[in-house]
Amino acid sequence: MKNKTKEDYAAQASVIKAMGHPTRLLILNSLRKKEMCVCDLRDLVGDDISTVSKHLLVLKSAGLVAARREGNWLHYRLTCPCVLNFTDCIAGIKR
Repeated sequence: MKNKTKEDYAAQASVIKAMGHPTRLLILNSLRKKEMCVCDLRDLVGDDISTVSKHLLVLKSAGLVAARREGNWLHYRLTCPCVLNFTDCIAGIKR
């Protein structure tokens, strides 16, 4: 195993930062089992489509989700399901 550099830790921190919003965690968890279109995610989250799209852009930029176009809609899927192990782990931490 190689020694990690500051750049490696910075890359990891950027992924964690992208996960650092309750709506984004909800989106990631919803994509756990199936791909979803933006319209379904909008209904699930309860925000307008532009807000949901901004959250998805942050997750996509971090490499956590990928999109494919079908007609007028984008369908998103989780690219790195193991990140949910992290969220499952921290769910057990008491405040």
